[in-house]
Amino acid sequence: MKLYLVRHGETDWNKTRRIQGQADIPLNEFGRSLAVKTAAGLRDIPFEVCFSSPLGRAVETARLILAGRDVPVIKDERIAEMAFGEWEGKCCSKEGWELPERFQAFFDDPVNYEPAEGGEDFAAVRARVGDFLSWLSGQREYEEKKILIATHGAALAGMLNYMKKKPLAEYWGQGVHKNCAVTEVEAADGIFRILSENKVYYDDDVRPW
Repeated sequence: MKLYLVRHGETDWNKTRRIQGQADIPLNEFGRSLAVKTAAGLRDIPFEVCFSSPLGRAVETARLILAGRDVPVIKDERIAEMAFGEWEGKCCSKEGWELPERFQAFFDDPVNYEPAEGGEDFAAVRARVGDFLSWLSGQREYEEKKILIATHGAALAGMLNYMKKKPLAEYWGQGVHKNCAVTEVEAADGIFRILSENKVYYDDDVRPW
């Protein structure tokens, strides 16, 4: 099977550097335009099924990419964004920082990151996205199919960390992917080969995370 992993389009909380996690924040108009341009870039890929995080920003991104096609969008909790508990909605920009000092480990030290009440650590996220990938790669009904996967920045980084069999300390790899960036992967029987990573189909200036 061939997987096309995409991070959702931009939201207003992305723009203002607020932690979204599992808060259900919708795409903004710019985010929708990025998804439409990504749809044009992927128009020749004959997708047969899509798996999406149940959060609205991922589902809408998937549906915009698949607009005009009869492709089912299956929601799966395992590829939802990392939960941040009571920190969701807080600003993490240098200028507007609203978090405890220990949150800096989220960026710099995944191994020792301590989540807020109700949040997840990196190992938990990698475990659940890894469970999804292990399950999907073993599904014979999908073994010859092209599959769109719509997810989130931290969840997607966890997927790639799992696929590459890298230590948790290297969780971020190349960093948080751009909104609507696409990663192409071949998968079979639990083995993953990354063909391209963090590719965008638009010329817009998207501020890196």
